[in-house]
Amino acid sequence: MRLHAFHRLYQYRQSISTKPFQARGCNVVRCRYCQVSLEHCLCDIQPDVPTNIACMLIVSDNEVFKPSNTGRLIADVVQETYVYQWNRTEPDHEMLALLQCDDYQPVIVFPADYVDQPERLLKQLDSNLLIRESSKHDNRKWLLIFIDGSWREARKIFRRSNYLQNLPVLSIDPEQLSQYQMRHSDNDQHLSTAEVASLVLSQASETHASQCLQSWFEAFRESYLLSKSRAKPDESRPYRSAYLRRFKSETSL
Repeated sequence: MRLHAFHRLYQYRQSISTKPFQARGCNVVRCRYCQVSLEHCLCDIQPDVPTNIACMLIVSDNEVFKPSNTGRLIADVVQETYVYQWNRTEPDHEMLALLQCDDYQPVIVFPADYVDQPERLLKQLDSNLLIRESSKHDNRKWLLIFIDGSWREARKIFRRSNYLQNLPVLSIDPEQLSQYQMRHSDNDQHLSTAEVASLVLSQASETHASQCLQSWFEAFRESYLLSKSRAKPDESRPYRSAYLRRFKSETSL
């Protein structure tokens, strides 16, 4: 299994926490990495796919502890994923430097309804943005920024983060309803972070990674729901099997 930035943030937050995080399902004995029950752990089949893209997760205060979080799945698939805890008054200096780095073109993925300046909106990822006359970097890549939290938290982070205000925004208008059944949302069309990322990766011509993330999300959701007493998932785990057939051998990493 490959440890990544989300795991490290989780471990750090645990080390400074003064009390355990209590939420639904807190009595389930979970793997500390994939966050599903130990008997259904997915770590030995974590994705290992090449990508030419970078992602950044800006995580709200408690999101890192929620076992239903799907942002970590992006870090499972996209190996160059940076993860930072949101702080309005003291943003991470490494994160700010990354947003200014000429090696990347940062783009925030967020609904158009919350963007006050229409000129910031992108209809699609325009490869011309990867070219800067002032930059001598021929291999400049996308830095896709996802705000990872509840919709209430995400709106607050989007509006109150000064360092995000001048960046272009890519809005996703999905045709399908969300398959995210692990946490209640007031809007059924609000996709999970991983579902949104899968759609954006496809736009960025990372088709294999997009399909892998979607399949990995489905396998995670299926395994997660096995630990919920009210759910009646298929114990044969067909999504896990489909993921293995398409993206992994039966041997572990």
